Amino acid sequence: AAGPSAGPAMGSLGRRLARSLRRGQPGLSPPGPRCYGSAPGALREKTLVLAKPDALQRRLVGNIIQRFERRGFKLVAMKLLQAHPGIVDRHYRELRDKPFYPALVAYMTSGPVVAMVWEGYNVVRCTRAMVGDTESVGTIRGDLSVHVSRNVVHASDSVETAQREIGFWFHRDELVDWESRDRDHTYGS
Repeated sequence: AAGPSAGPAMGSLGRRLARSLRRGQPGLSPPGPRCYGSAPGALREKTLVLAKPDALQRRLVGNIIQRFERRGFKLVAMKLLQAHPGIVDRHYRELRDKPFYPALVAYMTSGPVVAMVWEGYNVVRCTRAMVGDTESVGTIRGDLSVHVSRNVVHASDSVETAQREIGFWFHRDELVDWESRDRDHTYGS
């Protein structure tokens, strides 16, 4: 952390970088999608994340949750459940004609899953970047998966898909609307 002994240049650079990040100034912002936490008002977006049966069997759920909390996203719903074939079929309906579909259904119903809804600015795109693929070091799948068929998590791929998938796994009254106290620290005033 840059304290008083870091000198005025370091403090000034840090303040300029923080201001540029808030304003979206090009050249000073980090590469990749802008991934911030629980945004005010109309900037809120929700996504579905499923910790799959292998994540539970390998005791990885806490690690997965921690990554979303560290990013600053707000957890608005979570439950542990044994997925039945009907919900898995609705969730993965686009994959019904694929040769691996029966194995996917068997896998998703082989043990409990943790269904979660996360909220924040740009949360769908950022979650997809965080989840990554099994080859991407630094992502959830890259760091925690052992094989493409056991990839630990599911994340919605668009805002529209997220809305539909959240409806498969949660009733509207299961989503908790609560005030996050980190807004000022995340977005400034």
